[in-house]
Amino acid sequence: MAGQFFIKGIGVGVAIAAPVGPVALLCIQRTLKEGRLAGFVSGLGAATADTFYGWLAGFGLTFVGRFMVEHQAWIHVLGGLFLCFMGFRTFNAAPAAAEESLKGSGLLRAYISTLLVTLTNPATILAFAGIFAGVGLTRSGTTYSAVGVLVAGVFLGSALWWLFLSYGVSVVRHGIDTSLMKWINRVAGIMIIVFGVVALLTYRTTAGMNMLR
Repeated sequence: MAGQFFIKGIGVGVAIAAPVGPVALLCIQRTLKEGRLAGFVSGLGAATADTFYGWLAGFGLTFVGRFMVEHQAWIHVLGGLFLCFMGFRTFNAAPAAAEESLKGSGLLRAYISTLLVTLTNPATILAFAGIFAGVGLTRSGTTYSAVGVLVAGVFLGSALWWLFLSYGVSVVRHGIDTSLMKWINRVAGIMIIVFGVVALLTYRTTAGMNMLR
């Protein structure tokens, strides 16, 4: 039983991480500019946030989960502003002529930035709740250890996806010149800003719905 939940967790982790979003764009851009380690560490920030939300959904921590969902409008504002900031920085990032090796504080910043980006979407809790119900987590007799194994699988699956993405991007990195890298930075920056604007517009919609309650 535990092995089945672990495998299912890996699948859930990959499914949650794989869709292209601002974290994927940051991971790709950082891999191209700073190397696969920077890209992978950026992905680990998202994997940590996914695991946190999976933990909330799996263990039924309703107080924390409800608080974040009820305040998701303001969290979306912070997330939207942060995404716009990250998009602006990405747009203006200078293309690297050679791979930049990040260590220490640089890698920590890469990790924290994607952690915060992912945490600013509390609706992920609801997504995990639905997925976990689909894999049989809500059936009677499910133990806390089974939930823990499933959540561990989520982290591993998400981490494996980011490893695959960062490694794959690093393979083609040397075929990209500085001129193309400059345009990649600009396109990625614009797309991240768009994600930020969408998050801000989502806040306005959510706030309006809350006023009607």
